[in-house]
Amino acid sequence: MRISDLQPGERARVSGYDTSSAAYRSKLLAMGLTRGVELRLCRVAPLGDPVEIELRGFRLTLRKDEAAVLRLTPVNE
Repeated sequence: MRISDLQPGERARVSGYDTSSAAYRSKLLAMGLTRGVELRLCRVAPLGDPVEIELRGFRLTLRKDEAAVLRLTPVNE
């Protein structure tokens, strides 16, 4: 599952990263997007870019192509 599959308010857990983006993966890890962390999609800009997510008590805005590196699993509430 990718972040583009989520609707605002839905939650997911980071299960991995796209293998083709190893350089950007380290930046995501530094921002707290580690494997197993739960996130919530807060908002999506009108044209779909950027997206705002909430994790670990803070909000983070990512460009659509940056967020596409994340592999997610849905969280059943």
